[in-house]
Amino acid sequence: MTEKNLKPIASQDHGYARKAFTDIAFARAFEQAAWDLTQINPPRVPGSMHFCAGQEAVPFGAAAGLGPDDQIIATYRGHGWALASGLPARAVMAEICQKAEGVNGGRGGSPYIMAPDTRFIGENSIVGAGTTIACGVAMANLAQENGRVVIVSIGDGATNQGAVHEAMSFAAIRALPVIFVVENNGWAELTPAPSMLRVDRVAQRASSYGIPSATIDGSDPIAVRDSMALAAEHARKGDGPSLLEFRVPRLWGHYNRDIEHYRPKADRAEAEARDPLTVFGARIVASGIMTDTEVEALVAEQTQAAREMTEAVMDGPDPDPQTALDHVLAKPSAADPGPVHETVELKYIDAVNRALRTALEQDEAVLVYGEDVGNGGGIFGGSRYLQRDFGAARVFDTPIAENAILGSAVGAAMCGMKPVVEIMWADFLFVALDQIVNQAANIRYLTQGKVGCPMVVRTQQGVTPGSCAQHSQSVEALLAHVPGIKVGLAATPGDAYAMLRAAIDDPDPAVVIEARGLYQTKGEVLLTDGSEGVGKAKLRREGSDIALITWGTMLPHVLDAAETLAGAGVEASVLDLRWLNPLDETALVDVVRAAGARALIVHEAVRTGGFAGEIALRLTELLKDEGLSLDIRRHTTPDVRMPSSAILQAALLPSGENIAEFARDMLEHGSAEASDAA
Repeated sequence: MTEKNLKPIASQDHGYARKAFTDIAFARAFEQAAWDLTQINPPRVPGSMHFCAGQEAVPFGAAAGLGPDDQIIATYRGHGWALASGLPARAVMAEICQKAEGVNGGRGGSPYIMAPDTRFIGENSIVGAGTTIACGVAMANLAQENGRVVIVSIGDGATNQGAVHEAMSFAAIRALPVIFVVENNGWAELTPAPSMLRVDRVAQRASSYGIPSATIDGSDPIAVRDSMALAAEHARKGDGPSLLEFRVPRLWGHYNRDIEHYRPKADRAEAEARDPLTVFGARIVASGIMTDTEVEALVAEQTQAAREMTEAVMDGPDPDPQTALDHVLAKPSAADPGPVHETVELKYIDAVNRALRTALEQDEAVLVYGEDVGNGGGIFGGSRYLQRDFGAARVFDTPIAENAILGSAVGAAMCGMKPVVEIMWADFLFVALDQIVNQAANIRYLTQGKVGCPMVVRTQQGVTPGSCAQHSQSVEALLAHVPGIKVGLAATPGDAYAMLRAAIDDPDPAVVIEARGLYQTKGEVLLTDGSEGVGKAKLRREGSDIALITWGTMLPHVLDAAETLAGAGVEASVLDLRWLNPLDETALVDVVRAAGARALIVHEAVRTGGFAGEIALRLTELLKDEGLSLDIRRHTTPDVRMPSSAILQAALLPSGENIAEFARDMLEHGSAEASDAA
């Protein structure tokens, strides 16, 4: 490109041009210094790093076009975005180097820097996942009326992710102040992007959602700044989201060990010809802002600064191994429900509704939403009349888009709201499990306790006559396996109220699993102003011969079994665990001790991988030094897909009758002969 072909920089932009070039030069040197740490054997810093070399003009230009408080979510290629958002460069480098003084104390590393207590919500190393989280951040901004806009950056390859389409649909329907940024470098990791797209411009895809879009030269920070300013104004006026596609070169490989054997030389040469450091530097010289010598000196100065800072970081302390278990969950607090001001008899599903109503009355930060939750009041009636009484801004319907529902809850919860979202059937969690496992569960740990994610997922499970294999699974063991999530199963109307209240007031993400088959059962509900704490079991019946341990849908069957056993002279205690994470180990140990070390664990979930196995081994570990002869068994649904036929279901599920029979077999024949069949 000759000097004659270079677009001159307007005089009013000379100061910004110099700053933008300085930022780009530093970011390039910053990442080069990080890259160098990985290129020796053994590497000075282990693991993968993903760099934004060639794309630096986008984050710095975007930040210049935004307000100082507007928020940013980036991909795992987000070092430039972290710097542009204002995070201290040394803290960012220290995180990349997994050092104690890093933004996250070495817990996130290069691809997962997170600082939601600042304007930088964070990177995300799950492709496309940040888009639905951005919707939740935007929802919080609207609820708090703070005028902020959030931008979320993704790559061109991510536009094929289902979560991205759910996010755009969700944002458009709710007119959210979100700007979707696509950094199109022509490569979807190791695959040429054009081979995965049937449009010339990624921005064209936005039109199907009614979202305005534009395609911009991403090597020009001034064009980026001005485009971003227009999109931010559009969002701030209440006109909803927009999508900006920035065409950028990818100068380096997909990650630090990528030798790019798949990449044509011509493509690499074309990318180098669009390098913003070269092209924008030439424009600065051509516009008389700096000389070639001054440009070279500035680049050398930034390179030296980055190298010196990196070496200082590497000399800094490593994380303290003694802190590795800190901040998985918030420290337990002394929750107090307060006095009971009324005792009422309610159906289970009405108790859920009462808990939601109370939460909405007490805390303006509570939002209730999901598929059919607003206008229709929920498919089972759990949110009936709540939209009427609290308004469509706080109780609302969503598209049929589980990732958007859960991801937006994550974003809103990080930013001061308390979302309570409904996933209609527990089986449907699987289409969006990422947002619980890879997102919500990580936030407190990654931020070293600075930020939590106080969201609640309401769902229901259990076999009912006619339910098929896609509407009857029990998923509690899978969820309880994930550190950072609290998991509860309510079995009575009283607990449907009390446990949901507790989960809403808790500072951590919680999944409350209701029992569809019990929705119409009635029971006593104690109405209180406050809520109990999370994680306590309830002894439903005392007994000294055998302990029956259960939760959720099985409680009525276990109580029936205990009655049957009592008629035969066997006194069985019944422990309703209620919460599987955290697990009430004290209650478990006490009930098994009192029953002569005999326990039968009953759950509706299938046998293999069911939570009964965890409880049995936990009890073995907890009681190993007491000299007890433990006899612990499980009675479950066998390993099978659930049929729709009620006749076939009855042949598979635990029931009061076969639970009692199993317990009698244990007592009569002892551990050597007791059957383990369902």
